[in-house]
Amino acid sequence: MDPIRIDDPQDPRVAAYLDIRERDLAGRHGRFVAEGKVVLDVLLSAGRFAAESVLVLENRLAGLDETLRKAPADLPVYAVASEVMDRIAGFHIHRGILAIGSKGISQPAEALLETLPASALVVVLVGIANHDNMGSIFRNAAAFGAGAVFLDATCCDPLYRKAIRVSVGAALKVPFSSFGDTAGFTATLDRLGFSQFALSPRGQTDIRDARRAERLALYLGAEGEGLPGSLLARLQTVRIDMSEGFDSLNVAAASAIALHHFSGKPRISGKPRNSKERRILGK
Repeated sequence: MDPIRIDDPQDPRVAAYLDIRERDLAGRHGRFVAEGKVVLDVLLSAGRFAAESVLVLENRLAGLDETLRKAPADLPVYAVASEVMDRIAGFHIHRGILAIGSKGISQPAEALLETLPASALVVVLVGIANHDNMGSIFRNAAAFGAGAVFLDATCCDPLYRKAIRVSVGAALKVPFSSFGDTAGFTATLDRLGFSQFALSPRGQTDIRDARRAERLALYLGAEGEGLPGSLLARLQTVRIDMSEGFDSLNVAAASAIALHHFSGKPRISGKPRNSKERRILGK
């Protein structure tokens, strides 16, 4: 593909990139911004979302040859000088690489669940409203092989520009969907054979003693208030033990520990080793 030179920040072909920070707050009507070479590579290679265009500093083009080969031949690639890019975006873009993607049509949560294999680890987020935490959780989900992430209606958008950047593109790779009725979603997971663990500082079971089932849903709540009490009362609860006098981890850090623990092979045969394990497994 031949890059298209843009010299006028008001050129209508790059209108989607204007005033990026303001549009972060106002919304983009079904679009999102991918920022940086690594994230662009994920956008083009994962295939979950369609790229509409790329805006790149002219001095970064040479280093993007391999990445841009993954793009459709008709994808517009706009090349600009540094001053023009900064005027388009409204601030200095030090990475020098932006892309506009289309969110497309969201897949219903139950439909996404139906696509998962017999052995699956999924993450269920309730009240995660911080974009840094959201991006980090998606990064951890990708790193430890989670099959999908599900978000309640109070969570922030995983396709917010900062969340995508913090996730290093994982938000463009790991399938996700939203649900409205938490009780109904919990019942759906139960019907589909998922064991369900809620992570809480006051969880009944030390996570080191919790065993991975063939299908497992791991619930994470917001820092501070955590998961709702009504949800904790319905689910098995696990905790990450810490030093005496300290009982709280950043939710992103906690997600990494928990996902690493549960990313191992599920225990699908054989008897529990002892009475403690039988109690944890509910047997």
